[in-house]
Amino acid sequence: MSTPENGGAVYRRYLSAVMLHGHAGAKAVGMGATDLYALNVLGLGGSMTPGELGRRTGLTTGPTTRLIDRLEQAGYVRRVPDPDDRRKIIVELVARPGGLDEVLAPARQKIGAIVQGYSPEEQAVLFDYFARAADAYLDATTELHDKRA
Repeated sequence: MSTPENGGAVYRRYLSAVMLHGHAGAKAVGMGATDLYALNVLGLGGSMTPGELGRRTGLTTGPTTRLIDRLEQAGYVRRVPDPDDRRKIIVELVARPGGLDEVLAPARQKIGAIVQGYSPEEQAVLFDYFARAADAYLDATTELHDKRA
């Protein structure tokens, strides 16, 4: 059981485990972690410009172009003209890596069992935390990028 004194270490261990699993999952389906992360960004955020994809993945222009090239060549995304401004390109998600659900299933099942062990009220707190923490991390990321710019 964690205490306020070791809560920071417990949380860092959790974040490290999540990142390590993400890297292992990507490798298991023959991808790099950044590529799989980009597919997740597109899956959650929908189609977007290369610039927006770069901002959301933390990549600069050149690496973003190479990322999109790899994903397009693998058949996961396609570039299409922006219907509102034909000078712009939109990146659309068109497929997911084969076997990804199977690779991620064991962790999903284990985490699902943990969550099911909580009462509905506790689950509501957990999911409220996940939503609010995600927003906090995204805001902090924007602040870090703004300071560097």
